[in-house]
Amino acid sequence: MSKIKIFSLGGLNEIGKNMYVIEIDKDILVIDAGLKYADEQMLGIDYVIPNIDYLKENKKRVKGIFLTHGHFENFGAIQDIAESLDKVPIYGSKFTIALLKKELETKKVSTKNLIEIPAYKTLNIGHVKVFPVGLSHSIPDNLGYAIYTKDGVIFYASDFVFDATMRGHYQTDMGKLAYIGKQGVLCLMSESIYAQKSGHTSPHHRISNLIRETLSKANGRIIFNVLSSHLYRIQELFNEVSKTDRKIVIMGKKLQSIVDYATKNNYLFINEKCIGDLSNINDPDVVILNSNERERPYSTIYKIVNGYDKFIKLRESDTVFLATPIYEGREKTFYKLLDDISKLDVEVVTLSKDNLSHHASAEDLMMMMDLMKPKYYFPIKGEYRHQVANATLANQVGIPDSHIILKENGFVASFNNGKLVENDFTKIPCGDISIDGDSSDDIGEIVLRDREMLSDNGIIVISATLSKKTKKIIAGPEILTRGFVYVKDSTDLIDQIKEICVKVINENVHENYVDYGKIKSAIRDNLSKYLSNQTGNKPMIISVLQEI
Repeated sequence: MSKIKIFSLGGLNEIGKNMYVIEIDKDILVIDAGLKYADEQMLGIDYVIPNIDYLKENKKRVKGIFLTHGHFENFGAIQDIAESLDKVPIYGSKFTIALLKKELETKKVSTKNLIEIPAYKTLNIGHVKVFPVGLSHSIPDNLGYAIYTKDGVIFYASDFVFDATMRGHYQTDMGKLAYIGKQGVLCLMSESIYAQKSGHTSPHHRISNLIRETLSKANGRIIFNVLSSHLYRIQELFNEVSKTDRKIVIMGKKLQSIVDYATKNNYLFINEKCIGDLSNINDPDVVILNSNERERPYSTIYKIVNGYDKFIKLRESDTVFLATPIYEGREKTFYKLLDDISKLDVEVVTLSKDNLSHHASAEDLMMMMDLMKPKYYFPIKGEYRHQVANATLANQVGIPDSHIILKENGFVASFNNGKLVENDFTKIPCGDISIDGDSSDDIGEIVLRDREMLSDNGIIVISATLSKKTKKIIAGPEILTRGFVYVKDSTDLIDQIKEICVKVINENVHENYVDYGKIKSAIRDNLSKYLSNQTGNKPMIISVLQEI
């Protein structure tokens, strides 16, 4: 019998940043290590990753990181945490490891710990066995994991749909799932994002009809924007274009590299007559395929719309096809993009509410529960309302409330001898690490607050020079403002600011000593009160004092 702990460092009560930790006695297994796209309030932040201090403190016990698939929400944090967990093996399917290797090599991060694993081959990890299972998703080689413990199987269902038409590298082996279910599942962990959507996701995840309709209606070029790793959607595009006389031009080295790899390894099947090159980019019937950058949703298409792209200039006859979802926290960006496209009098096609991504809806989730027949059910991946909706589905298939686990990040579900420990409020330290640029260091809340203050209220810089001998002001104070007021239209306000600063400086200048710390804090306090009363704003105030 075992002592088991299951918790998340990211992925609960949020979209993205997936990282789930399963402790079985002394062994630690980590499933996924994803990022979350920064929302519009996180000024200048590129993306957010989980805080992994707990894993670093227990690095010797971490037996491996098991990646389900190659979406950034699931493996995007690896490049930032790899050095901290330098000897921990990272397991994934062939396609997942290939994508990750390209990302790490771009950032010059070591790839020595990457281990490619096939589906349906048991791995002996520490004192447990791990059995990878293929599941259908928008990306090939998507894996779920069955972890065999002394008290039963813990099954991590990953992102999935049930669709009998998805074959080959996208196929779900229903027989294998049913076989695992018959072996006794202690806990099923399953996604929640579409738990509120009735029915099955299939066939609503297919957009072939919309692509076909767009190809027949468009009188000019089509700019098709998609996630580079959504090969299922890319395959749909090639299938439909192959029925026409149009050519596809693939833009960007990264996307071209993924398409080349996928074609060579039979993940994509492309009719070569459809492939064009840059010489075709201005053809009236060309389809231009592009994708977005890793941490900036809609960035590539925004560049085109704003006229900054080196090769593509939009025409009124063009059609922009956005085959990408509306990202959580980026709704304003998305709808502003639609407005900007419309202002150019360019046709735009977007996915409707009936076009779903490859995530499990209510009937898919209940079918997975029925196949697994778990003793306990742990809704994961999604906002808390999604998790609650998922729990409601579990009730409908007969799982009692006492056997449904609803948690937030860091809160532990503990099992002793195959039974859930009741009223366990253990919490593992966790949180967000905000990444800005190429640095893997956390930007921190203080920097974000400063950025928010600057964006809302601007900045005032006060500079003054004092005589080293007499300690009297010999230059200044000079007032520099940015994002606060227009100086030429606010001379009275600026003069009053100067008077306050001169008074504070004189009050804190002694015969042989100047209390610079007190001057700076007094200027900040006095000006904050004055400016708040006069303007209603509280700009950032910086004082620069020197002696010569």
